[in-house]
Amino acid sequence: MTLPARNLLAEEASPYLRQHSDNPVHWRGWSPAALAEATELGRPILLSIGYAACHWCHVMAHESFENDAVAAVMNRLYVNIKVDREERPDIDQIYMAALHAMGEQGGWPLTMFLTPDGKPFWGGTYFPREARYGRPGFIQVLEAVDKAWR
Repeated sequence: MTLPARNLLAEEASPYLRQHSDNPVHWRGWSPAALAEATELGRPILLSIGYAACHWCHVMAHESFENDAVAAVMNRLYVNIKVDREERPDIDQIYMAALHAMGEQGGWPLTMFLTPDGKPFWGGTYFPREARYGRPGFIQVLEAVDKAWR
């Protein structure tokens, strides 16, 4: 079942998730329906895990998730799921362990790319909108991961 093509976080209990309800990204909370949507559409999942007191979570939100151009790429290529690590520490623990197993240093925001059935295949933490700090720009990351996925 494909969910509405809009941001659904206003319906979430978490204040952190509701902070993102005005983003142009078509965010979903973690749910069986969101996972089913990824399977139905054959799209990978972009999973963003953060929490209210996280500085870099707010920076990435402002730079990328509030940006119409970035959101358009995210919405076209991925099913986008946002998780509050304080509400769902179980999900945070699973995907943080996966990032470490990939040889990457952890932190938040945790940005993971998953197969439609939830298996992680690549990830990182904060990505700036434009390339800097020795990191690629987020749109560049989104497009490269999509190319690798296909």
